[in-house]
Amino acid sequence: MKPPKVESEEFYGIKILKNGTWLYGGTPINRHNLVKLFATVLKRDEKGDFWLETPYEKGRIEVEDAPFIAVELTVESSGKDQRLNFRTNLDDWVTAGVEHPIRVEFDAATLEPSPYIMVHRGLEARINRAVYYQLAEMAVEHGQEKGLYGIWSQNQFYPLGKIT
Repeated sequence: MKPPKVESEEFYGIKILKNGTWLYGGTPINRHNLVKLFATVLKRDEKGDFWLETPYEKGRIEVEDAPFIAVELTVESSGKDQRLNFRTNLDDWVTAGVEHPIRVEFDAATLEPSPYIMVHRGLEARINRAVYYQLAEMAVEHGQEKGLYGIWSQNQFYPLGKIT
């Protein structure tokens, strides 16, 4: 007989910092493979809370921004058909497209961009500054809207910002 799932409203003491560092009890988890294992059971609910969930246990964790960071970009082909491939800090690769859209939020006060790409199961990676600058260098004006610049991947246009 399978034991019942234990669901805890308490935090597990795990926190993911904005820079992608995973902490347990305030101390960095330095074992990359352990962090990768935790990431395989990471979920986000409809309220935006983050959980580590196994078949037997579920507990909440804290995430400052996004649970992953996009740290590398490779580009295949060019034009609207190009493929933008992103590597996360946990060595997962995703290609921007319908299943992995890119979005950019702008801080209301500073207008600083915060770009993200969907990785899986509703979990995003924040695109780091160096990779965002690579995207900005590749940006083209959208033919339909004057002043709107962005990038193409797998025939999908992703706005990066507007120049007026």
